[in-house]
Amino acid sequence: MAGMRTPPTAVSWLRRIAFGAVLVVLAVVGGTAFRVWQVARANDRTPADVIVVLGAAQYNGKPSDIFTARLEKARQLYDAGVAKTVVTAGGKKAADNFTEAAAGARWLTQHGVPASATLAVGEGSDTLRSLRAVADQVQAHDWHTAVLVSDPWHSYRARTMAADLGLDAWTAPTHSGPIVQERVTQVRYIFRETGALLFYELTRSPADELFDTFMG
Repeated sequence: MAGMRTPPTAVSWLRRIAFGAVLVVLAVVGGTAFRVWQVARANDRTPADVIVVLGAAQYNGKPSDIFTARLEKARQLYDAGVAKTVVTAGGKKAADNFTEAAAGARWLTQHGVPASATLAVGEGSDTLRSLRAVADQVQAHDWHTAVLVSDPWHSYRARTMAADLGLDAWTAPTHSGPIVQERVTQVRYIFRETGALLFYELTRSPADELFDTFMG
């Protein structure tokens, strides 16, 4: 009969389904990237039981520029009375003499934070394992709240993992250092953290080494 529409074919339905799936994926990725960017802009100085500094590279006890920026932010928070204890996190590679945690605690004491106000938790080779060790120590001390200090783009993933480990945590990321100096670097790290967070949400496994290799 003239004017009647031809029913959609199987190929047409497959195309629609594929197109819909692509839209869903783009929405999820875009929404996650937005949250990474949004949390990166936070600077929550609400008082907490502890300040937790996520580790980064160190060289024979000397923190890298990225790690130093995190430690300086933690020192500022400590001086402002945000918490009475600064927890430094991060293990070491096989050939290292210092853990990231030990190097961080050492830097803090050299810059005015009393040794009695630091707690080095030198375990973990990635964000999840480091935070798991930190959560064990925090809970063992009967602490409950934590301000997480890391790079801006890393903050949302760290906060998500901390919450899954039972910590009531919020973020006060550093806004200085190599990672935040150039727009291209910022975009690269937002991309990295979006992928790493989605990987974690799907697998409940860390993706630090995988994405570090991919990012070069």
